Amino acid sequence: MDLDLTEEQKSWRNLARDFAQNEVAPLVREMDEKGYMPPELIQRMGQLGFTGGPLPKEYGGAGMDYVSMALVYEEIGRVCSSVRGFLAVHVGLHALCIRDWGTEEQKRKWLPPLARAERRGCYALTEANAGSDVANMESTCRKEGEFYFLNGRKQWISNAMEADVALVFATSDRSLRHKGINAFVVETNAKGFRRERMTEKQLGHNASDHARIFMDEVRVHESQRLGPEGAGFKVAMGALDHGRLGVAAGAVGVGQACLDASISFANSRVQFGQLIGQFQMIQQIIAEMATEIEAARLLVYRAAAQKDQGKRNTTETSMAKFFATEAAARAANEAVLLHGSYGYSNEFPVERYLRDIKGYQIYEGTNHIQRIVIARAMLKGEGPKW
Repeated sequence: MDLDLTEEQKSWRNLARDFAQNEVAPLVREMDEKGYMPPELIQRMGQLGFTGGPLPKEYGGAGMDYVSMALVYEEIGRVCSSVRGFLAVHVGLHALCIRDWGTEEQKRKWLPPLARAERRGCYALTEANAGSDVANMESTCRKEGEFYFLNGRKQWISNAMEADVALVFATSDRSLRHKGINAFVVETNAKGFRRERMTEKQLGHNASDHARIFMDEVRVHESQRLGPEGAGFKVAMGALDHGRLGVAAGAVGVGQACLDASISFANSRVQFGQLIGQFQMIQQIIAEMATEIEAARLLVYRAAAQKDQGKRNTTETSMAKFFATEAAARAANEAVLLHGSYGYSNEFPVERYLRDIKGYQIYEGTNHIQRIVIARAMLKGEGPKW
């Protein structure tokens, strides 16, 4: 078993690290306070190939393997969860979903501008009464001839205000539950499609674009349906597998940032006449934090490697998402405590890490849902196999 990164993977990691440290980091505090992400950062990710990610080169993508993409998510998440969140939605939930389920015509139309970040994508699944329970979806699609008419309301849709294209999920018959759901590629300037920025104060990911979407008789041609009739639930779950890998990798980045900050503080803060890093309790915290983050990293890399091998790995991806986000949450909590009063203000970044990591535990299926996914697989004898 070879756990070493290839030269190409190291190259993507280093490119993402340079971008995050030199171009994102100087803007993070301002973005967090103002709740705004400069479009130049998105354009820059397009230039660097990050928004092309694992998309095939024939469609304008970077042709990355999934391990490389996980490394990009990790390095950006280490500096800014909002920027990482944009990328994971745009690539994982949106573009890769079109790659997986789109017709050749759909892929050639939508993927090249998405890969270059000339167009931005969002994933419109969540509703007020359909979060974890996706099959309880209330948005509807009514077919008349060659067209569908979409009606309903979505919320907590990342990238929605700036998106040019939305993946919209709606049901043709609520009594069919998940079997009645369809997926559509919808241009956001379509008549009857309206967006409204969510004004509620959120805990973290402050520079992220979260919005509500309202659809009133939005007309889409049947050629805009993604996948077969009634396959929308499968489309959505496949996209979430991509998205969960991005969340897991980003959480490793947050955890690593907490560890870095804790080591730096422990090596500089003097109390009782010595560096606090000399105290056994502080050493225990750092040892446990380092070990858990490394374990999370290996789970993420394994899940990514399995995707590169074309293996079905929903369970492994759920495990990576669950463990990495929980480990990073523990790391953030300990990092704030280790910093004492300094960690309780934004003088040090650990308070932001603590706020941001809560979102990772919720996005792309809460960790309660991940436990269910993992447990069901294990009980069916479908757990990880070596």
